[in-house]
Amino acid sequence: MFFLALSPILWLIVALTVLHMSAWKACSMALAIAWAVGIGLEGMTLPHAVEATLEGVALACWPILLVIVAAIFTYTLTLRTHAMDTIQRMLTSVSSDRRVLILLIGWGFGGFLEGMAGFGTAIAIPAGMLAGLGIPPVLAASVCLIANSVPTAYGSIGIPLVTLGGLTSISSSELAIYTALQLAPLTLLCPFLMTIVTGGSLKALSGMTSLCALSALSFLLPELAISYFIGPDLAVVAGAIVTMGAIVAYAKKFPINDPAYAMTKADDAKDAEAAPITLRSGLVAWLPFILIFLLLLATSKLLPVIHDPLTAIQSSILIYDGPGGAPYTFTWVATPGVLILLAAFLGGHVQGASLSMMTRTLGKTVYDLRYTMLTIIAVIATAKVMGYAGMTHAIAETAVAATGTTYPAIAAFIGSIGTFITGSATSSCVLFGKLQTDSALAIGAGPSVQAWVAAANATGACAGKMISPQSIAIAIGAIGAPGCDGRLLHFAAKVYVPFIIAMGLIVYFGQALVK
Repeated sequence: MFFLALSPILWLIVALTVLHMSAWKACSMALAIAWAVGIGLEGMTLPHAVEATLEGVALACWPILLVIVAAIFTYTLTLRTHAMDTIQRMLTSVSSDRRVLILLIGWGFGGFLEGMAGFGTAIAIPAGMLAGLGIPPVLAASVCLIANSVPTAYGSIGIPLVTLGGLTSISSSELAIYTALQLAPLTLLCPFLMTIVTGGSLKALSGMTSLCALSALSFLLPELAISYFIGPDLAVVAGAIVTMGAIVAYAKKFPINDPAYAMTKADDAKDAEAAPITLRSGLVAWLPFILIFLLLLATSKLLPVIHDPLTAIQSSILIYDGPGGAPYTFTWVATPGVLILLAAFLGGHVQGASLSMMTRTLGKTVYDLRYTMLTIIAVIATAKVMGYAGMTHAIAETAVAATGTTYPAIAAFIGSIGTFITGSATSSCVLFGKLQTDSALAIGAGPSVQAWVAAANATGACAGKMISPQSIAIAIGAIGAPGCDGRLLHFAAKVYVPFIIAMGLIVYFGQALVK
């Protein structure tokens, strides 16, 4: 029975890693397999299978796909208005030391892009920028894979943790703070590791120790604070903004000019011809992102006078009426996707984009994401069917029987497998989120430890992102170096193994702190 319950996931592993099938096709077939097992062997009725699928579609469309489309649209619009060119010039004018630029662009700006958009933008854009500045392409891709690891759980305005909360009925704010705590040691380590990789040895830390420590702390502390007081939506965005500001301020106050790491920008001539960046042009370039931050902050729980009335604009509908079913709530205004779209249109207007241009860009964004949308709908529907049919519970019982009370030690590893397969922390949380809480419940864990173990799925997803074939393919495309897949995977695997071992130990021993 265990292997039958696991069959949709086993199929995904084979289809995506062996057969190299398109994700949307593989996930659609996984849904069909879940239906067959749920109805044929678990006693699920056909109407309940349909209802479970429809509930999955509802969760996928609102809020998950809404946030993804809005975030990618915002980024694409900044490309169309050339605001991204201004942002790139602002970032690259800070220092001529490649170590500083790698921290600023790969760690700071990459984290910002992950928090705002996710879905590969945080690897593709920084890696492309660094390679364009003259940094060896494979090195640029390598450091960006490291940098993109820890922010992944908070990608696209926190959608992996919001999704995980929706599937497990655990507060996304509680998941956010637990995830930040589990990732804290690795967050502190990442800037140091990126610098070492940049120079090829520990010698690269010479003159950089203070900046690396500042980069780590200025990222982690805002992330912890926002996670605790607001939730996952702005945690990484806030951390990245503070980090970029801290790196720029430090580099200006204490210039780092080691000749061994000095570099000449590849686009000096182009920059010389470009108009100088004024305070106004800089603000206009960043405006859509500034508005997103302000709107999400204004409608957060910190301002109940705004948050409460907007949150009350909602509809609750009972989609699945079988055992364990509960009304699904659509929040129509106070949801990140709606606010991001508003910010994008306002910011785009100020940047000179016409309404027709913005609507065409939005339409193209939806079209370009069509297969991603089908994939997410199918995988969330599969998870819902497996959950309501009792398949997830059966897998959890077997996992607990095999590991006993040591199960939390492998929770992060399971989450990493989900991201390795799908390339998405959100999909990993969908596939295994309920499994994690069911397993924690089976070993007698209380609500806090159940939340801690569920958060481990998102923590593990961060490690899995580094070795995901999708992430490596995105990095290869960004640096224009086909054929380097094996080199990047070999490098990423050497980082992944100690990361996932450390995460397992943190989750296992850390559960004692939340009981």
